[in-house]
Order: sequence, then structure tokens, then C-alpha cells
Amino acid sequence: MLKPIAIKIDDIYVPADRRKELDPDKVETVAEEIMEEAEEQPIMVRQGKDRYVLTRGVHRLEARKALGEETIQAIVVGAKLH
Repeated sequence: MLKPIAIKIDDIYVPADRRKELDPDKVETVAEEIMEEAEEQPIMVRQGKDRYVLTRGVHRLEARKALGEETIQAIVVGAKLH
């Protein structure tokens, strides 16, 4: 099993198709869950040219941004898998 690592949020690119999935109400709900210290699944990213590219977890990423976090736990996956 792949282990999550801490990645700087600023180093993560969110593709347009992931941004389309964004629901502001869900971001708020996820942010509240994070503040209540609920267990959170790491997001999934793949290695891009000079940055990471988000493959799963747009709401968790945006919730962390909204809370002013600088890093997020992520699992780096292979590009062919996702």
C-alpha cells in the first residue's frame, strides 16, 4: 500500500475537469469535518512536469485551502493508473 506524504498545496495543479466537479457547499462541509478532526482520506496526485497534478480529492484540497493550510496529505500514483 502506498503511504501518504505531505505536499505543499501550492505545488498541486487542479485540471479543468476536476474544477468542474467543485461544489462550494461540499467544500464547506469537508472543512467543518476537518476542523472537527474527523479522519480524512489523503488526496491522490500524479507527478507532473514541475508540479503534482490532482487526480482525486478536489473538495478536500479546496477545504484545506479555505482553512489556510499550506500542506495536505497525498498519495502519489502513477499516471497510467488514474
